[in-house]
Amino acid sequence: MRTSIRGILAAATLSTGMLAAPAAFAQDTDVPGPVEVSANIGVVTDYRFRGVSLTEGDPAVQGGLDIAHESGFYIGTWASNIVGGDTFGEVEVDLYAGFATQITPLVSLDVGATYYAYPTGDGPADYYEPYAKLGAQLGPVEAGVGVYYAPDQESLGDEDNLYVSLDLGAGIPNTPLTVSAHAGYTDGVLAPDLLAGGTSDNGWDYSVGLGYSTPFGLDFGVSYIATDGLDVEDFTDDAIVGSVSYSVTF
Repeated sequence: MRTSIRGILAAATLSTGMLAAPAAFAQDTDVPGPVEVSANIGVVTDYRFRGVSLTEGDPAVQGGLDIAHESGFYIGTWASNIVGGDTFGEVEVDLYAGFATQITPLVSLDVGATYYAYPTGDGPADYYEPYAKLGAQLGPVEAGVGVYYAPDQESLGDEDNLYVSLDLGAGIPNTPLTVSAHAGYTDGVLAPDLLAGGTSDNGWDYSVGLGYSTPFGLDFGVSYIATDGLDVEDFTDDAIVGSVSYSVTF
């Protein structure tokens, strides 16, 4: 649910929710010094997390801070406005930490956990979610497979949730453009259909995106996002989401 130290898909996927942990693709651990600090801020026309709108179709301002050590360990935080009612409030803050490493020159591993906090809500709303991701460079295409598991906890109604994602991305030769595709499968209490008032505790979300990167850290993106199951306007319906973000590394 945040932008962290990302690969080529930062702009195109800013609001898709593939976004729910540090990048699904390989993170660059070859930093110029022992510690790399990066910050980002952005605006999206709709904050979609795994296909579900958390702002009722309205825009969101989002930003984060990441600290990565050359050993592969990293920590970070990210925040966004939401429309969460009394339980979740108006702000989401994610805290995360993990370890990213290159298994081979073309394959990376990223393991960690995210704590989702809702400081302005009445709760119980906060929950945590460990994750593991593999990234691979397949010629001009970057591919990532992620597994995210939130165990039983009070904020999830003493239920658990499993999310599995596949992400693909590639730069268009001789242009500053990138294309991306995402598919995610949820099995548990956070399934799109169940959140929308349906009865199915499993389901899919999908997105395709196009991003434009500038050489001075300003990125633009547009994504088409969809879910299966119950279609609720400004919640789980299909949407076209635009984004603009700025990132800087210290």
